[in-house]
Amino acid sequence: MTGPIVDPDEVAERLGDPTLRVVDVRWYLSAPTLGEVRYAEGHVPGAVFLDLDDDLSDTSVPDAGRHPLPDRQALATRLGEVGIGSGHDVVAYDDAAGSIAARLWWLLRWLGHERVAVLDGGWPAWVRAGHPVSRVVPDHPPALFAISDPLATTVGRTDVADRGDTVLVDARAPERFRGEVEPVDPVPGHIPGAVNVPTGAVVGADGRFLAPEALADRLAPGIGQRPAIASCGSGVTACAVILGAVAAGLPEPALYPGSYSEWSTAGLPVERA
Repeated sequence: MTGPIVDPDEVAERLGDPTLRVVDVRWYLSAPTLGEVRYAEGHVPGAVFLDLDDDLSDTSVPDAGRHPLPDRQALATRLGEVGIGSGHDVVAYDDAAGSIAARLWWLLRWLGHERVAVLDGGWPAWVRAGHPVSRVVPDHPPALFAISDPLATTVGRTDVADRGDTVLVDARAPERFRGEVEPVDPVPGHIPGAVNVPTGAVVGADGRFLAPEALADRLAPGIGQRPAIASCGSGVTACAVILGAVAAGLPEPALYPGSYSEWSTAGLPVERA
């Protein structure tokens, strides 16, 4: 892989390459089951579908937010079942400017797998470029995905509360950060002391990631000068900010997987505005 963000043309040139696995992770907050429907309507040839709720989270974990991290071995087993092994390059895509695909990118690195990238611009960029579309569900042979030492870092609620000089970056939309709206969590607002760097800041109007220099500028309010922790609503879209930091060559923030959904459900203090 040439980097953590890959151009659609590069992926198109490798279609049929047995060392490549493409993963469709389209998901929608207001309609969580719609992603698989969209996948069935058309996807990148050879792509498999993985669901944020069922495959990339363990929603049975109590009091850990809306999208708790899956068990590492369970995730590795699931990857192997759909034909993703330790020897594969993996490309994830969505139609949400990489904000969901980055979760899979982050999870694979958390399992110790470095050969993973996010498709720049996702499904919309693939279609705009005129690349082929398929409705065939691939039947990749099972593969062995071996877990290695994590390449990504997590922190818990206590670490966030006692973070000292570490910057807490909240990747939610500004209106949610300010507490003007809250569609899913029990209390509007944000974790005290957090700074808002929304996922929309790392992409342009076309949904493609900014160049490294521009990424560094956009992320500067929260990332680069001091150690940082990335959070969001449930530990998903924060991964896009982490991806942006890595692509910009900045120090990689840790992820707070429980994020605001865990914090607010626990009844901890919040700030508004």
